[in-house]
Amino acid sequence: MKLHEINHIPERLLETEAENLEALLGKPTLIHLQGRQEPALLITVLMHGNETTGWEAVRVLLKRYCNQQGDLDLPRSLSLFISNVSAAAKGLRRLDNQPDYNRVWPGCSLPYTEEHGLMQQVVDSMVDRGLFASVDMHNNTGLNPHYGCINSLDNRFLHLAAMFSRTVVYFLRPKGVQSMALAEHCPAVTLECGKVGTVYGVEHAVEYLDGCLHLSEHPSHPVAEHDIDIFHTVATVTVLDHVSFGFGECESNICFINELDRLNFRELSVGASFGCVKPGHGIGLEARDENGRDVTAKYFMLDDGELRLRTAVMPSMLTKDHRVIRQDCLCYLMERYS
Repeated sequence: MKLHEINHIPERLLETEAENLEALLGKPTLIHLQGRQEPALLITVLMHGNETTGWEAVRVLLKRYCNQQGDLDLPRSLSLFISNVSAAAKGLRRLDNQPDYNRVWPGCSLPYTEEHGLMQQVVDSMVDRGLFASVDMHNNTGLNPHYGCINSLDNRFLHLAAMFSRTVVYFLRPKGVQSMALAEHCPAVTLECGKVGTVYGVEHAVEYLDGCLHLSEHPSHPVAEHDIDIFHTVATVTVLDHVSFGFGECESNICFINELDRLNFRELSVGASFGCVKPGHGIGLEARDENGRDVTAKYFMLDDGELRLRTAVMPSMLTKDHRVIRQDCLCYLMERYS
């Protein structure tokens, strides 16, 4: 899979909805645009094809800097990677025959696919060009606040994330994500822009990206303690493949509480309930820490069929989307980082 790389905005691109990008571009495309300052800001969108806020924000941002003749006058050079256009055409996170595009970047532990080679080409191209910062844009399917994710506690990374939200998540797993690969070369952040389709999500993303374009340098001093809340991801929770699940009253092996995603970013105490498990299926979940170790028994217990927390934690990315849960995970568990 050879990377499609161009140095201009194709005709009609900024009028094209996410589901029509494959018809226009044909494949994942890296676009380099010249600005007044160097090196370039890298923005990646549609790593998951149904997470469209990043693309909507980029369209607004670029139109803001186009003059009447259609020429761009950007404060800083910008490189835009439009990623999984095939999944976007179907309105899906990924197609069944694809790996997750945000798990195949350099440093991942998954068996090699042609998508691994594609992401390596993106990194190689950007390193050759030079990088000011990297911003990877995503949405949540469950109820979550807007927040930034980082893979380094370097002050430059913290400032970049805190520009978007005082809520910042530090994580080292899963591997193979865009921000972790780019963090080897520049300050990098993943933005979680809430649910798809919200006006505020797009507006917030546009103003953040515009702010990044106007940065002359990255602050290196510490972020004031009262300006940031940092949470460390300590476990990834998945539903076991052979275990069925549903929400509310159901006939599945696990019946999660109906308002499960309302637990996101709430500091839950020991004994908090996630739902009920039918007899014979154990806990039905698996939790693995950032080193890949099974820590299910540390965080979950069964109490007369009730699935409860054994340790006080804060969940994030809890969702009720069955497909996302099967393709990715049920949630992440976090602890406040001092």
